[in-house]
Amino acid sequence: MSIQWYPGHMNAARKEAAKTMAVIDVVVEVLDARMPEGSRNPLIEELRLHRKRPSLKVLNKADLADPAVTQAWIDFYNRQPGVMAVALSCNHAGQAAKVPGLCLTLAPHRNSSLKPLRMLIMGIPNVGKSTLMNMFLKRRIQKVGAEPAVTKLQQRHVLNDRMSLTDSPGLLWPKIENPIVGLMLAAIQAIGANAFNNEEVGEFLAATLLARYPAPLTARYGFPVEGLDGAGLLEAIAKKRGCLRKGKGGEPDREMAARILLADYREGKLGRTSLETPETREAMITP
Repeated sequence: MSIQWYPGHMNAARKEAAKTMAVIDVVVEVLDARMPEGSRNPLIEELRLHRKRPSLKVLNKADLADPAVTQAWIDFYNRQPGVMAVALSCNHAGQAAKVPGLCLTLAPHRNSSLKPLRMLIMGIPNVGKSTLMNMFLKRRIQKVGAEPAVTKLQQRHVLNDRMSLTDSPGLLWPKIENPIVGLMLAAIQAIGANAFNNEEVGEFLAATLLARYPAPLTARYGFPVEGLDGAGLLEAIAKKRGCLRKGKGGEPDREMAARILLADYREGKLGRTSLETPETREAMITP
């Protein structure tokens, strides 16, 4: 069964974003660099194209992603009309500071006190929008948390007399059609924890990392991973870390092992890895 998560406040946020889109100049869409296209909300693209607004794609958390894959995604987006892409880590103020200037290149006619640049920042939950906002304004105006859907109301902020920025709550789309996308979103914690099974997501993540980044798994957990599948890796982690089910003959607790793997991945303890490339994305959506 595919993973679905669409809290009630997101429908209101979508309607509010549609109204705001009419009075802004550039959409700043924050993506997760580990899965840029999988973390791109098609509703945002639909809204901006309807209003013919250019888009700056911010591939955030680039310090957690495979740099070669990230560059492939930058090239992918920069080939699209009306789109510019940049990779950064919003935890670094110097990198975040580049964003307004890049937006100006997409709307050069909006660069004065009479015609200030109006930016709208959007994205799915937990991709770092609030951290980026705090960096822009050089003060903590948005609560930041590891759980998705921390921000629930749209807010407008004036950066200076030539720029303003409106922040929109994290917005998913009502139905996640591709089950693999749902698993990837759960792996990066863009979906509420009550909407998925940790073992299922952990097994998916384990299989993906085994196929693409086996060496960091061996380095982290201290055993060879050749020949293992996703379920086998979870079982091996459980044994290595002493995660055993009580009252069940000491069976490996794969659910607990999945929690360990997911936490390590989200915290960057498995090195710089990407869950999708432009090529694997194309293969995934091709019937």
